[in-house]
Amino acid sequence: MSAVITIANLRKRYSYAKRGRGLLGGFSLRHVSIDAVDGVSFEVGRGERVAVIGPNGAGKSTTLKILSGILEPTSGEASVLGLTPWRDRKALAYKIGVVFGQRSQLWGELPARDSFNQLRHIYDQDKAVFERRLGEMVERFALADLLDQPVHRMSLGQRMRCEITASLLHGPGLLFLDEPTIGLDVTAKAAIRDFIRDHARDHGQTVLLTSHDTRDIELVCDRVIVVNAGQVVVDQPTDQLRKRFLGRKVVTVLSAGPQIVVDLPGVTRRASEAHAVVLDVDTRLIRVEQVITAALAQGGVEDITIEDPPMEDVIHDIYASALAVR
Repeated sequence: MSAVITIANLRKRYSYAKRGRGLLGGFSLRHVSIDAVDGVSFEVGRGERVAVIGPNGAGKSTTLKILSGILEPTSGEASVLGLTPWRDRKALAYKIGVVFGQRSQLWGELPARDSFNQLRHIYDQDKAVFERRLGEMVERFALADLLDQPVHRMSLGQRMRCEITASLLHGPGLLFLDEPTIGLDVTAKAAIRDFIRDHARDHGQTVLLTSHDTRDIELVCDRVIVVNAGQVVVDQPTDQLRKRFLGRKVVTVLSAGPQIVVDLPGVTRRASEAHAVVLDVDTRLIRVEQVITAALAQGGVEDITIEDPPMEDVIHDIYASALAVR
């Protein structure tokens, strides 16, 4: 498998002046440096779907910005589709698609159709090819009723469907996605995950995404790179990572009575208060259905929610394991 992305010892250091109080009571400035990316190295092969995950401040978004040519690293090397991103930014832009969940590439006051047509001219796309691609996206993403609506009037889920469409209209072989499902409801997340996975598989597209949502990782990506404090701590296929680190669920039970007690192997109490208990469930030892059945058997259950553990907990487990191996 040929490498589409190659990173070698990549670093990005931010320096700034911090104001503080001096020894004699006056104010002084001192220079502070932070390594957002600290010696990252990895390769991504053609057609791979790879998630880069980690806690806030781990260096995920900074890495994607370097790879897409937005930022220049302090040191190290990177090659994306045979180009150096920060030196060949314009040439690279024709070959990649980029979606940042908190940033829009669409014109808010214009209907989506007009934004798409503007992008056709920017990327110098053949009209017939462009219309064929747009037609496929409109059908797959149910955009027909949105094309003539100004982008700023759309819901977040509608806008994100249009953002992903815009990033693919010029037929890029590589797609960068930074938190593509952030803030979306369950239905919108499912639609976007399914589309990204299916489109990449059908077109042989390479995908590199960041996310705090473990469902994005499990349902879209076949490989996971975990970064913490600017460094790669784990790089594994998704199925192996799931077995090692994503074998837990968090179950919250709200009850009319003062407390629900679930005493089963693989179940530990995470937190509790009057009328509520939060349980950690090790799904390698017990099924979530068994935990729910045990809770319901006590009566008075008003609500049950099942969630993945917080990403910070998963990263903690991963990082602790990585340190133990070293």
